[in-house]
Amino acid sequence: MAKPEDDTLVHAGLKTPKSAAVAGIVFSLLMFTIFGLLRRSIPADPLESGAWLATDTKTIALALNLVPFAGVAFLWFIGVLRDRLGQQEDRFFATVFFGSALLFLAMLFAAAAVIGAVMLLASIAEPNEVMSSAIFRFARATAYILNNVYATKMAAVFMISTSTVVIYTGIAPRWIAFVGYLLALVLLIGSYYIGWGFAVLPVWVFLMSVHILMDNLRRPQKLDA
Repeated sequence: MAKPEDDTLVHAGLKTPKSAAVAGIVFSLLMFTIFGLLRRSIPADPLESGAWLATDTKTIALALNLVPFAGVAFLWFIGVLRDRLGQQEDRFFATVFFGSALLFLAMLFAAAAVIGAVMLLASIAEPNEVMSSAIFRFARATAYILNNVYATKMAAVFMISTSTVVIYTGIAPRWIAFVGYLLALVLLIGSYYIGWGFAVLPVWVFLMSVHILMDNLRRPQKLDA
């Protein structure tokens, strides 16, 4: 049977590094890059003709290959938040923000997979045939709805729940929580119509991560007894 002192030593060895908040900044920068690459290559209109299948596939492929790295960075950011909460973590809000974060990633990955599948199909067939097919129309609309409706709604829920935790625990300034509420409201009301809604969550994560990183670096290192 493990001794309490052994558990303490294990916990100390697994202590989150102060620089872990960089993960949120990395996630934000990756998402800005992905958004920029995709928006430069794929029109915002889900009913567009699909001419990008014959011209900008390399740029789009680069963006899609960055999505898994952004997902890993976001998971690390969630771990940083939970580590910062520590014993203050409320089970209800922790479940909501953790669940909404996972659903956001699931929708993001699903949308990327749909676009990747269309590109793969176009690479082995005539692009014009793919563009004129019902499969392309369905896949394009599916990716648009996954990203602009479901993923952004989960991002809004994540920001609302996390902002509420910020207010109750004080792990970050209250103004960051209020910014989170405002941005979440924008996503909940107009994500289907706002083309830049994809970039709202990275902006808020960037603000939160910069604060956590600066606060961690300001804290004096505690020497082991």
